[in-house]
Amino acid sequence: MRTEADLVLLDRALRALSDDLGDTHLASFDALRAGLMGDTPAAYGLLTVEHDLIGAALYSPVFSTAQGAAGVYVSDLWVDAATRGQGTGRRLLAEVAHRAGAQWKAAWMTLAVYGHSTASRRFYERLGFAPQDRVTQMRLPRAGFDRLKGEGR
Repeated sequence: MRTEADLVLLDRALRALSDDLGDTHLASFDALRAGLMGDTPAAYGLLTVEHDLIGAALYSPVFSTAQGAAGVYVSDLWVDAATRGQGTGRRLLAEVAHRAGAQWKAAWMTLAVYGHSTASRRFYERLGFAPQDRVTQMRLPRAGFDRLKGEGR
């Protein structure tokens, strides 16, 4: 994100994605700004604007010993409903791959798909994504993370 105006658009897209998925949207605008515009960004944002905002992606670096290389995790991908099926999602993911490859030598990409989002899953499979049969994605919520973080140092 280069400007505050870009951040406003990304926030709008991510809120629309949460609505589309029926998700609770906990990320405040200030949290988004801190995560993307600090000295060490926790994530990067990408926008597609054609007269209006039509797509956005939020992504971050990962490293896997199993893959033997750095990768990119796409945590959010949103395309406006009126423009779906026109290649915007594919172009966004291609640009994410290009930028991650250039920035941190990413050699692979990962993302998560909601079980009820069958159209999204078909889209990703057409691009060559495959489910990971031997992996269960697990999450430590904020309260548990704060407890664990307090045990450090």
